[in-house]
Amino acid sequence: MARIRFPVLIALGLFVGALALSSALKDRHYLLLSLVLLCAALLPMFLRLERRKLEPRDLVLLAVLAAIAAVSRIPFAALPSVKPVSAIVILSAYVFGAEAGFLIGAVAALVSNLYFGQGPWTPWQMFAWGMAGLTAGWLRNTRWMRTRPGLLLFGFVWGFLFGWIMNIWYLIGLPDAFSLGLVATVYASSFYFDLAHALSNVVFLSILAGGWIKVLERFRKKYGLLR
Repeated sequence: MARIRFPVLIALGLFVGALALSSALKDRHYLLLSLVLLCAALLPMFLRLERRKLEPRDLVLLAVLAAIAAVSRIPFAALPSVKPVSAIVILSAYVFGAEAGFLIGAVAALVSNLYFGQGPWTPWQMFAWGMAGLTAGWLRNTRWMRTRPGLLLFGFVWGFLFGWIMNIWYLIGLPDAFSLGLVATVYASSFYFDLAHALSNVVFLSILAGGWIKVLERFRKKYGLLR
């Protein structure tokens, strides 16, 4: 855990800085906010991964898992908030660790938006899915996370956390973004979408957890991936 604490603090610091800049710049914030948040989502973990000795097969595995997570959004495009992306990111981090989970989540958001459309929301999605993967990897060895109910509860909670992070992006694009009344309205209106995401995480984790964990664990042990 200590190995990744410093990069995480950098990412969170940049994230908070992006919020402060967005408040100050108002209508001119989008480009700068996207660039700053993109750094918050990718740069700290890339710096951490740069220090690790990664084999080509490790990079291939990360790319494949990110691609699977990205493509999994497309069949569910007509169902708002119902996507298997979060479940795939969480399970990947559960087996391969926090750094891999962060990178898979961030890259999956970026790649999938080649289909869904890029915009100022993309870095926020990269950060949100990246943090879902990072925290899953961070907590994977805890007693409660090693149980099926604990894993499902983690996915349920991140269904809401993802929506709350994305609500911040929506709010800063509105006038009087930090009015408590407006904040309460936005978060209340997103409740059912967040609930749908949370419940879909539980469903997809229930379906995928057993098989995916066994297969990924087998690959990790047999080929010594991401040790």
